[in-house]
Order: sequence, then C-alpha cells, then structure tokens
Amino acid sequence: MTALRKGTLWIEAAADPVSGVLPILSGVRPTTGDGVGTDAEMRRNLAYGRPRSLVPYTRQWGYDRERAERELPTVVLENDLLTATFLPGYGGRLWSLVHRPSGRELLHRNPMLQPANLALRDAWIAGGVEWNLGTTGHWPLTCEPLHAVRVTAADGTPVLRMFEFERLRRLIVRIDAWLPAGSPVLYVHVSLHNPSDQVTPVYWWSNIAVPESAGVRVLSPADRAFHFDYVSDLRHVDFPGTDGADRSYPARAVRAADYFLDLPEGARRWIAALDEAGSGLVQTSTGGLRGRKLFCWGSTAGGRHWQEWLSGPGSPYLEIQAGLARTQLEHLPMPGGATWSWTEAYGRLDVEPAAVHGSWREACEATAEALDRLVPPERLDEALGEAAAFGPHEEWLAEGSGWGGLEGYAGFPPPGPAQAPWQELLSTGRLPVCDPPAPPITGRRWREALEKSADDWHAYYHLGLMRLADGEDDAARAACELSAGARRTPWALRVLAFLAASREEAADLMLEAHRLRPDLRELAVETLDALLVSGRCEAALALIEALPYRGHGRIRLAEARAAHAIGDDDRLRRLLAEGVQVDDVREGEVSLDRLWLAVHPGEPVPARYDFRMSDAGSSTRTDS
Repeated sequence: MTALRKGTLWIEAAADPVSGVLPILSGVRPTTGDGVGTDAEMRRNLAYGRPRSLVPYTRQWGYDRERAERELPTVVLENDLLTATFLPGYGGRLWSLVHRPSGRELLHRNPMLQPANLALRDAWIAGGVEWNLGTTGHWPLTCEPLHAVRVTAADGTPVLRMFEFERLRRLIVRIDAWLPAGSPVLYVHVSLHNPSDQVTPVYWWSNIAVPESAGVRVLSPADRAFHFDYVSDLRHVDFPGTDGADRSYPARAVRAADYFLDLPEGARRWIAALDEAGSGLVQTSTGGLRGRKLFCWGSTAGGRHWQEWLSGPGSPYLEIQAGLARTQLEHLPMPGGATWSWTEAYGRLDVEPAAVHGSWREACEATAEALDRLVPPERLDEALGEAAAFGPHEEWLAEGSGWGGLEGYAGFPPPGPAQAPWQELLSTGRLPVCDPPAPPITGRRWREALEKSADDWHAYYHLGLMRLADGEDDAARAACELSAGARRTPWALRVLAFLAASREEAADLMLEAHRLRPDLRELAVETLDALLVSGRCEAALALIEALPYRGHGRIRLAEARAAHAIGDDDRLRRLLAEGVQVDDVREGEVSLDRLWLAVHPGEPVPARYDFRMSDAGSSTRTDS
C-alpha cells in the first residue's frame, strides 16, 4: 500500500508572518577562514559567494506570540511502514515522519507553530526537516509556499514534487519525495538547476530536527569535526572526544555548538540520532551531499529559553544536518546551465543498545552495518536513477509564487498580481509607477531593461536596488539620487541612508523617510536604530513619544536603549519591570540581557530576558 493525499494539520499556531515592503539591503557577513585546521579548499569556499545584499527579498515579520488552534493544509505520503507529512506552505518542510508499526514519531514534531527571528528574512519555525537553499542561513522560502504537484514513478508509485524559483541565487529547486510499497525509508530526491549562463554560488543543507533526551547519541562515520561554539573561531577538533567530554551526547553540552563532521573521502554519507534503546532516525544520501553536522542548544539558561521560545516547555530538540559542503560557512561554484542532484533517505534505525553506547568506533561500525541492511548504498543509487524517469505533472496540490512563471520557465504556472508590473516592463519596455513600489527583482535582463528605460523615481529606485544587489554601491547611490531628485520617497531615501558615508547622514535620511511614511512601523524601527547608532538618543525618544504603536516590543526596546544611553536608568528599570517582550528577538541578540545587567549588576538575568547562547554572550549561529 502506498498513497499520496492532501491532509489537514490542526495545531496551536501564531499568525503567519507577513512580507514587508522594504527590501533587505544588507547581506551575509564574510568569513575569514583562518580557523585552526582549515585547508586550501575550505578557505576558498569560505571566502566565496557571500551575498552583499539579500535583495530581492523583503523581511517577513509582524507575527506575535498569541496562538490559537489553526488548520494548515498538508500533503501526506504513506505506505505500510511510514507516514510522511509535508507543509507545502512552509517551504515544503517535512513536518512529521511516523514509523507506523510502533507509532513512533522520528522527527521533532513541534507541538506549536511559532515564528521566531532565526532566518535570513526573519521568520522561521522549528521542527521537522527544513530544506535550505541560497546562502548561509535559513533560506528565504522557509515560510513561503512551494508549488506542489503529483507525479508518478515508472512502477506506479505516487510522487510528491515540490518546486520553486529561488530569487536570490536565481536557481530552480525541485524536491521529489516518494514511499515505495514496503519501503522502510522515505526517499527524497533534490535537484538544483542553474538556468543562467553564469556561475552561481550555491549552498544547500537539509536541517533535521529530532527529539533530544539524555540518552540520545548522534553518530556519523567521522573522528574529526570543525567546531564552532559562538565564542571562538572555527577549529578542527577530535570528535566525539573534545575538551575532555563526549560531544556525541548533545544533552550533555553546556553551550550551544555546531560540529561539522569531517567525513573521510570514500565513506558512506550518513548521520543518525539513536536513543537509549538504540533506536531513532537515520539520514543517508548519495555522495553529492558531502557534509554532516550536529547542532545542540546547550544547557545554559539562554539555551533552554530558546528551546521553549521555539517549541514550548518539555519539547527539547537537536539538529542533525546534511549539506553540499563540509560546513555551512562555505559556498560552491555552480556553472551556468548545470543541474546538481542527489537522493536522500530517512527512516527508523534499530541497533543493539550496547553497541550504540559503547566505544565510538564500535558504535559507528554497528550503526553502519544496520544502515546497510535497512537501505544498501546501491539502492540509493537506483533511486537516483529512478527520479530521472518520473512522469509529468498530473495534479496540482499547492501553489507557490508567480516568479518562475514570469521568467518563462517550463512547468511553472503563469505570473500573478505581484509580477504584473514586471510583465508590463516586458511587454511595453516601461515599468509602471507604483507606490508602494513593485516587489523587487534581480537578474541581468531586468537590469538591462531598466538601464535603457528608467526616467522616473520608481524605475530609478529599482535600478538602484539591482545595482546594489550586483555589488555596485556607487552606481546604486547614483540611481537612488536620481530617484530622490525626481520625487522624495522613503524608499530611495532608505537606500541612500544604507549607503551613506556617515552615521549622522544615515540618521538624517532615515528621519526624512520616516516623516514621509510615519504609519510604516517597519520603517520606524529602522529609523530608531539609525538614531541610536548615531548617538541621537533624545531624538529617538522624541520620535517614540509621537508613535501610535509605541507599545510594540521593538519600539519599547529602542526606548529602553535610548533611556540607558542618556543615563535615565529609572526609566529603563520601569520598562524592564513592566515587561519588554520582543517577539522577533534575533538569534544571538544580547540587548535584553545587557540592559538588565546594566541596572541590576550581579543579579541573575530573568529567563524572559535571557537569550544568550553561551555564558559570555553570543554571536549568531552559522545556520541562522
């Protein structure tokens, strides 16, 4: 028996995040690659491919922490042994994988759906298996819908196909999932296609959340790892014995940490999380998916708080991951016109407990033998070939965006209202004026069209964004100056503030932008940040006094920061006592705990203000 059907998930969920109108102008921070043990290949990959801007994407935010029971559409694959549930509306995430004979959930199936600020665009949810394409971080489509259709394998097995056009790297991603009759594993075939004639930096990681408990051990055929703990640099260490502790038991970790497992050449690619009884989830793949990683939150107060912030009390989890490169700090060059593909398998693995919890070598050998019995490596190679013969689209199950259709790519539905202004540019040679502006876009042919035709504020603004995305700051500034000269709008002024030569100039431009659109909370938050960075705290407080939405968490945080900066610590104490809840607190952000300690030195930081990922504060996770 094997089936593919639509379904429904009832879950306690916050409101969906909304996409703002302000493009994300900043990019991803570069990495030096000077860590101990990095080789020439890794240093090249570390230095390569970081985008300087996340244009064309805008921020996804506006969510809160008020949850109610909601109904979410799902797509379900099922055979006699497994039930796999996907959320096409959340990046195609594999939300649940149940082993039917035992009734055991193999993944961390989050009891709630609560967005939090961990992704490149802000909103992210914990749980299941997340597909990550683009650049270091949780991908731009993690809280966006993918297209989903039914196709059929040569033997009649139904296949769930999810696909979309990812606009940052301008790649077509296709994810095929299927459960043959009697199969003990779910097969997932991933295909990435670069439709351009240009080399494109590529990043992929499959992020797999599994339950964490004291007896869970993470196993993979490696005895070295690249370690990152948010305090020190990336370094090559022994694994699992690091700093006198066995790091293969994540629940024993004190600090949040990444271990990028250094699998030897020729070794089978797999990672497993097995419990006290030697049972749990295994993930394996064909050779194209080279890297494997263990992430744990650690047992600090901040780490525990993050767990509860994302999944509620009593739902700890860890992540095992698989990627194209050895670490998530690297990008690989993908030639123009190329297609890369691989096949993954997910299932329940059972190994003798004494072996799992014995010596590292014994545990890995026993797990590898059990995996070979569950799904031999040649079976994965066969599945890779089978995916190439899947049939055409038969039934639409869910719909994503119209961007692939706008580009004219085969198999995508036609563009929708969001793409209409750009369709008009194609048909008439002119981009219509829109206020707020049309959604941003990037790509060589779009830029060439605007370079020829731009002569109004709207077209110049978009030309500035395209130049910024291409790393041409001076040219971007020139286009936005032309836009602002044609008409003073908050959109071009904001880009000019981003490119300003000084913090004072940036603050002036952001203030002008805010005055043009005082109703736009997203812009007000950025304006307050610019004022605080430039040291104009009195001006920030005056702006806050005039805001009708000053009770919003980000606005209250800005008020607290400004009050402390001018020495009004009584006001800061009052705000902290009343409560400053920042629903979109950024992973690695330490503003709340620092403000608390500034006026309560030596006192423990209350749990509601403690988001520290280490004892000494934190930088941002490598995959956040």
